[in-house]
Amino acid sequence: MRSNINVSHIVRTAGCVGVRRVICCGHAKIVEKIARDGAETVEIEVHRTLPPVLKELKLAGYRIVGLEQTTNSSSLHEYAFARRTALVVGNERLGLTEDELRLVDDVVEIPVYGLPYAYNVATAHGDGLY
Repeated sequence: MRSNINVSHIVRTAGCVGVRRVICCGHAKIVEKIARDGAETVEIEVHRTLPPVLKELKLAGYRIVGLEQTTNSSSLHEYAFARRTALVVGNERLGLTEDELRLVDDVVEIPVYGLPYAYNVATAHGDGLY
């Protein structure tokens, strides 16, 4: 994540739906005014890079699902999420890299019917969690 505003919105949304842990990569900082109670109820971990985190989650038994538009992605509306799923969202501008996509089990996308071709990362995250 590049934007602390997006990270804060993600934490707030995660708290609303009962997610207990959010893992961020990079230099994530939470803006408590935006994250509100999510900053108090959601455990936030910050790591330098994503690939080691994905490998660790996979070993812990999580199904790793990337939220990205690819030629092989499934529609979010048709995908059946496993109980232990880690939803992975990418960088605001670049999305998930090819190396990161190779580490996920499945890729889902939110259908887009107009311009721009992609949702804001915090909005997409909220849609994915819902």
